[in-house]
Amino acid sequence: MIRLVDLSKTYQLGDQPVKALDQVDLAIEAGEYLSVMGPSGSGKSTLLNMIGLLDTPDSGRYFLAGREMNALNEEARAAERNRRIGFVFQAYHLLERLSARENIELPLVLAGMAPAERRPMVDQIIKRLDLDSRASHLPRQLSGGQRQRVAIARAVIRKPALLLADEPTGNLDSHSGAEVIALLEELNNQGITLLVVTHDPAIGQRAARRLRMEDGRIIDDSGATQPPSADSRHAHR
Repeated sequence: MIRLVDLSKTYQLGDQPVKALDQVDLAIEAGEYLSVMGPSGSGKSTLLNMIGLLDTPDSGRYFLAGREMNALNEEARAAERNRRIGFVFQAYHLLERLSARENIELPLVLAGMAPAERRPMVDQIIKRLDLDSRASHLPRQLSGGQRQRVAIARAVIRKPALLLADEPTGNLDSHSGAEVIALLEELNNQGITLLVVTHDPAIGQRAARRLRMEDGRIIDDSGATQPPSADSRHAHR
């Protein structure tokens, strides 16, 4: 599903260049569950942003579902992102003026889906995530765990193949955090490819495959089904 080949990215921090990604090679099969761990500044979030098409590399190649992303303009990248990828962030990123239901529904509205078509989809996911009694509430009226469930519902309402979660439990207490991780794992069990960036070793160890990053490189890849072969460097995975 995903193949990164020699992916590199450098940012300028004042007068200092910082290599956020340093010739990263990575292959991810459809349906995998990966965690990405490492110290602050190791490149975890940059890797997630590259895979999520929120940023572009300085060099290297990125294949998603057999298509090279580097060759796409921003409009085409946005279309791929909207069609294939869902995002869950530590800070939720909900619109405060919209109710929980309206936040969940927003991707369908932006996609131009008719109200009669989107209503049952939203009803179904609200019920599934046990948000029935909170659907009309604004984000400020929800607990952290409820807000994150709304954010997850919004991320998966269009049934993306890939779900990227950046510190999804970072603002939650342990009980709410456990509920959120259980929900993400349930979605993975249903076939969504799941990649979780986390500082929490207990959460990281739950993933079937665990990446560890330092200084922009993947220094450990535990639980991978098989190492990528040289022949697969330019192949769709």
